[in-house]
Amino acid sequence: MKPMMRKGFTAVLAAGTLMAAAACGGVTEPAANGSVASPANSEKSAASTAPTDKKEPVKIVWWHSMGGELGKAIDKLVTDYNASQTNVKVEVVYQGTYDESLNKMKASMDSKSGPNMIQVFEIGSRFMIDSKAITPVQTFIDQEKYDLSQLEENILGYYTFDGKQYSMPFNTSNPILYYNKDMFKAAGLDPEKPPQTFEEVKKAAAALTKDGKSGASFAIYGWFAEQFFANQGAEYVDNGNGRTAPATKSLVNSEAGLKTLSWWKDLVDTKSAVNLGRKTDDTKKAFLAGQVAMTLDSTASLRGIVDAAAGKFEVGTGFLPKPEGAAQGGVVVGGASNWILNNKPEAEQKAAWEFMKYLAKPDIQAQWHINTGYFPITKKAYDEQIVKDNMAKYPQFKTAVDQLHNTKLSKATQGAVMGVFPEARQLVEGAIEEALTGKKGTQQALDDAAKAITEKIGNYNKTVAK
Repeated sequence: MKPMMRKGFTAVLAAGTLMAAAACGGVTEPAANGSVASPANSEKSAASTAPTDKKEPVKIVWWHSMGGELGKAIDKLVTDYNASQTNVKVEVVYQGTYDESLNKMKASMDSKSGPNMIQVFEIGSRFMIDSKAITPVQTFIDQEKYDLSQLEENILGYYTFDGKQYSMPFNTSNPILYYNKDMFKAAGLDPEKPPQTFEEVKKAAAALTKDGKSGASFAIYGWFAEQFFANQGAEYVDNGNGRTAPATKSLVNSEAGLKTLSWWKDLVDTKSAVNLGRKTDDTKKAFLAGQVAMTLDSTASLRGIVDAAAGKFEVGTGFLPKPEGAAQGGVVVGGASNWILNNKPEAEQKAAWEFMKYLAKPDIQAQWHINTGYFPITKKAYDEQIVKDNMAKYPQFKTAVDQLHNTKLSKATQGAVMGVFPEARQLVEGAIEEALTGKKGTQQALDDAAKAITEKIGNYNKTVAK
């Protein structure tokens, strides 16, 4: 864990330009402060300012991408941690979106002016590993025999590679179906039985489409496409979803992709669903306005959606739908995890690990969950009274928890891994858009996207291998 920069990082930077919006929960506000925090070891020696028997805390800098109310929740976590002990002092710095933060980290590496710890969206994981810029948290787990069994297996699974835990999960979510129970009743549908399959969604959407209102609207979001694959037990890239060996080929044009996009296009073509484009906020606004009866969104949006609909209609929630007869699958966790940078002194890396452990404590995870809507990563957080009270107030959240726990961990549900994932997500969104608008046939759109993604993976792999 000596502070160092390893060869190959510069090459990875050239290959890993990130273009996409963050996975669910990613924040899109501009950075409040573009400045880079000063290194933690810049303060004067304790000997000059305090008695020799007083030990100064180890200072670490944490970069994050949570703006607005989420940022306030982050600030409270850090303030409470700093007040709870005297060994470590955490300085927290908001660095804009996940993409912006990661690009700032790249720029900071040579000068070592970057953070000790950084929050990175889940699809940036392969890049972080290939950068050789991080110390896997498995190092610290092994040193003290930290008990990982206290954490959610399905959440840990995404950030486990070759049996090694590389980062610590932090903010975690997955997508669920949201529906308007009042509109279901008016259409003669059972408001307590949300559709579970593609076929059931189509039937319900047709019944719900009337009086100028649409049965459904799903944002053109690559994350949803990835989830539809996993829910069919299908892998998104080759080589065990990029987990048994580096991915070399996109499988977006496979049977799972064709089934998904054909169903989606049929909903739009038959006027049972309306295409509102790529922004999830647009579909959310239409849903809350009572203009569409069903939509997809992150579990992290649940509290906001239920609160916004209060007094207008009752919100129902259901599992992510899949084709009838599809293989057993489940959802892939979205969000982000925290990584420890290896170009900092060992004492600072250990201090970052201590802070990560604090964030994983049941009472802290309960607080984070209540304030944000993200899943607790720690199982015992569900035993905390504030979580029980929140579940009573928002019973819809049980859908999200059940969906997470019903997911069987496999290569498909662990999630795909590739160094060009953000670019791939953009290409998939483009393919969906082309198919829904009739610019290309469904199979052609997927074939073209798969070819372009495969080429990008190949270029990335060549650069990393140098």
